[in-house]
Amino acid sequence: MNALKLIVPALQHAFRGGTAFKVWVAGLLCMMAWGGAAYYDQLTTGLIVTNMRDQVSWAFYIGNFTFLVGVAAAAVVLVIPAYIYGWKPIKEVVILGEILAISAIVMCLMFVVADMGRPERGWHLIPVIGKMNFPRAILAWDVLVLNLYLVLNVVIVSHLLYRGIQGRPYNPNLVVPLVLLSVPAAVGIHTVTAFIYAGMAARPYWNASILAPRFLCSAFCSGPAIMLILFQILQRTTKIAIKDEAIWKVAELMAYAMFLNLFLLGAELFKEYYSRTEHLLHFQYLFSGLHGHSALVPYAWAFVFCGIAAFLIFLFPATRRNVVTLNVGCLLIYASVYIEKGMGLVMPAMTPDTLGEVYEYTPTLHELRIGAAIFSTGFLVFTLLCKVAIPILTGEFAAKGSPASQAAAH
Repeated sequence: MNALKLIVPALQHAFRGGTAFKVWVAGLLCMMAWGGAAYYDQLTTGLIVTNMRDQVSWAFYIGNFTFLVGVAAAAVVLVIPAYIYGWKPIKEVVILGEILAISAIVMCLMFVVADMGRPERGWHLIPVIGKMNFPRAILAWDVLVLNLYLVLNVVIVSHLLYRGIQGRPYNPNLVVPLVLLSVPAAVGIHTVTAFIYAGMAARPYWNASILAPRFLCSAFCSGPAIMLILFQILQRTTKIAIKDEAIWKVAELMAYAMFLNLFLLGAELFKEYYSRTEHLLHFQYLFSGLHGHSALVPYAWAFVFCGIAAFLIFLFPATRRNVVTLNVGCLLIYASVYIEKGMGLVMPAMTPDTLGEVYEYTPTLHELRIGAAIFSTGFLVFTLLCKVAIPILTGEFAAKGSPASQAAAH
């Protein structure tokens, strides 16, 4: 069966829905237009419309990029128990994690473009046409692994949906090797991102070998937290059967990841405060303020307390299996990692700067609007892919003449 013939009905199915769906999509499109206008202004006026300056040259955009790389990498939390250990309750919904990974990578790439003052020069990163400085440049590695991970997930999801719409099982000779390759690729995207930070010797706040493990542990907290909330929404709004056992198992895995995340943070704090070198001032600026500058202090303690509270919720089976406390814990861990990757990672490394100057950064309305547009784009990608995937998984959407359509007719 020609795959191209299925694209049009799939697109028609993706944009078909009730009033709530239309309002949701319209709201996302409005946010995209609002943020798109801000990006056009940034593109024509320059990055001066942001609050980034020489002292703080990475900020809101790069913080969101780092956070979303972790969300994308977290799909491996579903992939490993589903395909390596063959645990059926998770295997049935692993495609939703891969769809989330696609949406997150799209947002990652958009935040990188938003952070570029001259995005039209991005062609220099294209192999053959430009010069990526590969393998010397760590940024070239980041471009490579992000796009590789995106392609892997697109191919896997496309094949699963194509076979699903025909009512045929997937080809294990194609899917299993790609899924197994996606595991190191998922680890690689966040590891390489951590290496970008850790390789900067002039930024002692980042220049730590423990940074990559911290990134991975926080990713395996925040990404699954989003998945659990989405799974519950899909349970109530669609016909897809997501077993409670799958949700509880993901929550259990999150508890282990949160423990490691908090432990590594504590180890880093001990090293800095016990040795009390001149590099301690970056942690002092974050947790207690420096020379009267304390804009980040509330955020620092917020992500610590949210992380600890979420860990205690997920530690006990009774609370992680209760719908209310489960969702509270998911929101707490999402807030903790989001604040940590934004306010707690990027800004303290650049404050004070290499000359000792303290510049307290806050995002402008332009940056917030562009960020809202990018997140809206990611939500729209996830929504439309789910609109196609879920009816295929439940057998509601199948090609004419396929075993699935004949079964639905009977």
